[in-house]
Amino acid sequence: MEKIDTLSGVPGMLRPFKQYLAGAGLPDGARIMYCGVPGTCTPFIELLAFAVRDLPFEHVFVPYLDEEKARAIHAVPGVGMQVGGSPSSHEPAVIVLMGGLAMPNVPVEAKDAAALLVRHPQAKRVGVCFMSMFEKAGWLDQVPFDLLIDATLDPVTIYR
Repeated sequence: MEKIDTLSGVPGMLRPFKQYLAGAGLPDGARIMYCGVPGTCTPFIELLAFAVRDLPFEHVFVPYLDEEKARAIHAVPGVGMQVGGSPSSHEPAVIVLMGGLAMPNVPVEAKDAAALLVRHPQAKRVGVCFMSMFEKAGWLDQVPFDLLIDATLDPVTIYR
């Protein structure tokens, strides 16, 4: 993959995601399917969905890679985006793989993620991770991303 830009902060993660989806030529109602670790990735998925809430897409959370357990992501006025409810059954136009899937002790391997992408060959492939997790776990050789957003949380400063 070729580095195309370096940004910072939360907007540096969200704006390129929105720009990518807005420019992808997706039809109204297209399904954006986010795969991630329950609890750990869920807030980041809700944040990504919130960033693109004004685009006419359906958002779906898939725990790990288990499409049978997919849940809709919907807007809650005054709160943001929340996971809950049953999604429609149409095919994903975009699959977003979260870096938590590549973390140690998570029951997902790169070959499993690659197999998911093969099952949905029409879907665009986006990776969102922190601290080069996909690279560190060796996923970049096995999972072909169309867009990779790699954010850094460094330093994390604690005060008391």
